Parts: sequence; structure tokens; C-alpha cells
Amino acid sequence: MRDQRVGCGKSGTTVRKACQRSGHAEAARGIAALAARIGTGAVVGECLAKHTTFGIGGPADLYAEAASRDELMDLLRLAHEVAVPCLMIGSGANLLVADKGVRGLVVRNVSRSIEFKTTGDEKEVLIEADSGCRLAEVAQIAVDRHLTGLEWAVDVPGTVGGAVVGNAGAFGGYISDVLMRALVFDLDSGARWWPKAELQMGYRTSCFKERYARGLPSPIVLAGEFLVHSGEPAEISAAVDRNRQRRHETQPVGLSAGSVFKRTREHPAGYLIEQAGLKGTRVGDAVVCAQHANFILNLGGASAEDVRRLIELVRNTVHECFGVWLELEIQLVGEW
Repeated sequence: MRDQRVGCGKSGTTVRKACQRSGHAEAARGIAALAARIGTGAVVGECLAKHTTFGIGGPADLYAEAASRDELMDLLRLAHEVAVPCLMIGSGANLLVADKGVRGLVVRNVSRSIEFKTTGDEKEVLIEADSGCRLAEVAQIAVDRHLTGLEWAVDVPGTVGGAVVGNAGAFGGYISDVLMRALVFDLDSGARWWPKAELQMGYRTSCFKERYARGLPSPIVLAGEFLVHSGEPAEISAAVDRNRQRRHETQPVGLSAGSVFKRTREHPAGYLIEQAGLKGTRVGDAVVCAQHANFILNLGGASAEDVRRLIELVRNTVHECFGVWLELEIQLVGEW
């Protein structure tokens, strides 16, 4: 097997040496075999910090990108055949990657095909978008075509796949409001369209996220199909402007993963964090944002451990003050 260079680390490190991080000879052999089968598209030790909106994260044992649905399925099958765990990421929003990185294969989904289809009703349009599409771009294209239903999603970070998995939403709108079905890939049954009812979507969750939270294998979202409607251009434009203004006024600019905690039954998480006096609280280079308390900012040199410790400090303090345990909206992945 030919040597392959490491994405971040010592120059000249081979696949076999890099894989020793796993501390397990069988795992190292699996990574080496997978790298050989993927070929030139495989990168060993890729720094994941540059693939997350937090700007934080250690190396992946192996990293590859999928530019189409077929490439995505092929990579997942290859990893399964050599028993290498696989993590799929999109834009890297809502994600905190451990400083030690991620064992196994990390696949960055950059499949970005978009198709507009008719339904027979002249006022309805179906948008079929690959899971790697930027949600904000899909929303902006819909707005430009005078289609209503996704105005809230303009400027929302993340991908279509992440939006489906986490039932993304903003300013009273949710992806579940417009989602009709999702194309889902499972290693056992292949790819098929799941109607929305099968996705078990709730506030910031779905069947995919619930399975991941329990440590269970989860099918992968390949695409989503969304129903939008023809609208009045002036009304659509006004809604987008209002949402952008609200986002500018309430959400910070900087390195973050978005909202850290889910809303509780009675209060937004940011309100409880602010009332607990935690704005500006800092661990290392991670700080609770002064503009919006449900954001943690990386001031430039924060580690994942800094953020994790700050998350625990916030959760414990809010619980002491209000008897409520805040539930994470972001996902922690990798070797902690």
C-alpha cells in the first residue's frame, strides 16, 4: 500500500503510523485498508477544526468528501465492509469535536443538487435538495423565485441534512413545516423515501437524532423534499428583511456552534443563563456570549475541553438557580 500524507500532523507520517492513535492494531489495519480502497480522496489526520463553525476539533483518523448521493453511499458501504466507524458531517454547525479528534472515517457531505418540481397545483412547488446543500442557499433560491415557506431559513447556518435531523427552525418556522419526505439510506435496506410521519420530528429532534443520542446506528439522510407555495414578492421580501434584522440584533458574529441548549418548557435557555448571571463567564478562550447567552464563542484559541467545561458550568449553575437541567442542542462527537 502506498503511503498517504497526513492532513495535520508531522510531515511524512504514513497511514499506518497515523492510525496508531487508535491504540488498537485491528482498528489501524481497518483504517489502512479503507484508505487504500478510497484512494487519493482519503486524507489521514485531517484537522476537523477547519470544518466546523466553532473552529475547534482534533484530527480524523481518515477523512473524505462525498460530492453526490452515490459517493456518500459508497463511502458508507466501504467503511462498513472493513468495520470502520463512520461519522458524517455537513457544514459543521451545531457540532463540538473533541480535541483528540474522531476515530474512524469522517465523511464531509458536499452533495448539492437542487431540483424544482411541479405538483399539478400551479401554486405549489416541490424542492428536492441533496442533504449537503446549504439550507440558507436553498431558502434564498426559493425566495428569489417568489416561493414562500422558507423565509425563516435565509441566513440559517447548516445543511439540509442537518436541518432534517435536528428539525431546524428560527423565528417561529421549522423545517418540519415544509418537509414532505426524506430520502434515507440504510446499510441493510438501501435508499428509500421516508414520509415525514416516519421521521418522528419534534422540537429540535427526529428519529435520527434520538438514535444517535442513544449510541445506536442511524440511517443517513441523502435528500429532502419540501413543499413551498407561490407568494407575493413584497411580502416574502419583507419577511426576509424582518428575520435578518432580528438575527442581526440578537445573534453574535464569531466562532460558535449556534444555540448550545434547547429551550425548556417554560423559558428560552438564554433567558435562564442570563438570569443566572453567566453572561461573560469564561473558561480558557471559550466565553458565554454577552449578546445572546445561549451562544458560546470561541475567542480564537478555545479548545473543545474549554467549551465542554463551560457547558457543564452553565448547566450546573442554572440547575442550582432554577432546578432545571438544560438539554444540549449541539452534539459532542469524537474521543473525549
